[in-house]
Amino acid sequence: MFHQHQQWFNFAQQCQQQLWQRLSTPSLSHQAVQQDWYQQWLTLWQSPQQDPAEQLQWQLECWQQQLQLLGELTLGTTSETQLDPCLSEPEKGDRRFNSPLWQQSPWFDYIKRSYLLTQRQILSAIEQHPQLDQPQRQRLKFIARQMLSALAPTNFIATNPELLKLTEESGGQNLIDGLKLLQQDLIRSGDQLNIAMNDNQAFTLGKELAATPGSVVFENELLQLIQYAPSTDKVYKRPVLMVPAFINKYYILDLSRKNSLVSQLVAQGHTVFMISWVNPDQSHQQLDFDHYVTDGVMAALHAIETLTGEKEVNGVGYCIGGTLLATTMAYMSAKRLKKRIVSASLFTTLLDFSEPGDIGHFINEHSVAAIEAQNQQLGLMDGRQLAVSFALLRENQLYWNYFVEGYLKGNSPMAFDLLHWNGDSTNVTGPCHTSLVKRMYWQNQLVQKGTFHVHDTAIDLAKVTSPSFAVATQEDHIALWQSCYASQQALGGEKTFILGESGHVAGIINPIGGKYGHYQGQQMQTSDDWLKAATRSDESWWQTWQLWLVAQNPKTQVDARPVTLEIEPAPGRYVQRRLDQPSPQEASHDA
Repeated sequence: MFHQHQQWFNFAQQCQQQLWQRLSTPSLSHQAVQQDWYQQWLTLWQSPQQDPAEQLQWQLECWQQQLQLLGELTLGTTSETQLDPCLSEPEKGDRRFNSPLWQQSPWFDYIKRSYLLTQRQILSAIEQHPQLDQPQRQRLKFIARQMLSALAPTNFIATNPELLKLTEESGGQNLIDGLKLLQQDLIRSGDQLNIAMNDNQAFTLGKELAATPGSVVFENELLQLIQYAPSTDKVYKRPVLMVPAFINKYYILDLSRKNSLVSQLVAQGHTVFMISWVNPDQSHQQLDFDHYVTDGVMAALHAIETLTGEKEVNGVGYCIGGTLLATTMAYMSAKRLKKRIVSASLFTTLLDFSEPGDIGHFINEHSVAAIEAQNQQLGLMDGRQLAVSFALLRENQLYWNYFVEGYLKGNSPMAFDLLHWNGDSTNVTGPCHTSLVKRMYWQNQLVQKGTFHVHDTAIDLAKVTSPSFAVATQEDHIALWQSCYASQQALGGEKTFILGESGHVAGIINPIGGKYGHYQGQQMQTSDDWLKAATRSDESWWQTWQLWLVAQNPKTQVDARPVTLEIEPAPGRYVQRRLDQPSPQEASHDA
């Protein structure tokens, strides 16, 4: 036992030193966000317009409810005005208190229910505050939710009966194992703790993931272009160009074989090209969003024409890759270039950023200025920092859950292809990140005719007249489906909109035979009207999309196009660089 205690102490000391080294100096953007959140919170509770008597009344009601709960659970007392049990029960989908140990002990049952009651009291106070407009109300609820989630009793050994029992039964081995995992994560983290969600050793690119046969057939400093080998004798005339998000790796579209959208497209007779973006370093810090248009998508179009002789492609864009695809189409229209992208499939894509969801709570005048200054100073936005920010949009499911499972229970992360991709972050160049945050999210320039410029050329999304097929997902916390619907309305041309079930990743990577259905319907003025009139199908939207994609091709197929040029086999070297595997110098420093 003494040996275990000493081992735990030594690990704790090492982790404390590493945590201090990495997190003691927050970035400019984090300082701005923290300062803004603090000021917003202070303003709420010190609002001069709020009646002090009302504030006192609210506080008294909160104390009365807490005392009622304490009496009911610990003393067995009852009153004529018994507390509504729903006020102290977990919301649907909240799995933090699933262990029966929370109910078996009156003390821990009280801790749980007192916390949940406090959570509802605070959120209700914000909701009912008379001086807040809706954006302020939503922002403050998000800030409160972050604080309340961090302080949940499930996150601490002394207030979590499941952790106490586990620690007693293992003699503290769970804490030793947890500290080992924390130490590993600290080595991989940037200036925020990046908690591993997946076993990074379980998958190898080119074997278990990104394994669809193909070759890199073109490259420049920004991208490698992969052409996949055909698996049918005949193929559709127009190639498919896939434009993934450049803030993550392309293989989200080519995961394990059953989850690979690329593999399915190839099997259905499409010639598929995929852009694999470089993971930027300091040598790329001058690249802006404009370069992703001209040196990225347009360079890929030229390479495809050189290799296949085809001038026209069906474009596919995922997330910010869809934003890039649509921007490229608008730029080519503004330059009066021949239409090369004759259809656009846009997955969870925002063009109208007026309602960006919870991510908008990180963006305001002060944080945008800080982000811009930080990007100018450093030249890059660390992808690990972005990953933590996205995880905190669903903090209990994507952050604190893994904190408890890993560091307090000592459980190593599982092996899951979707989560492997989620933990493989990429940097974003400073100018490009500033363009995303400032020009798109903050100023919403893209949907304002002639406001957004690509290399000094003003664009108009309404001039994009190719047919579009947009897919959003009901539970998406990154691109709200209503915003995706509004975004497609900014485009010209015939529109088809699909609403898939589940979230940003699982709703898109939902192969035929998968467990999520989808909704489809005719174009309506608003997203609410569309949903009311839409019909639901149990099938994956992949099948619906395939029928639409085939209709964008000439009826006559052509002979399969073998890969005639190979720079290197797929998946290529650009996708191999990981941010969570430090250089020998960094590893030596952390040790």
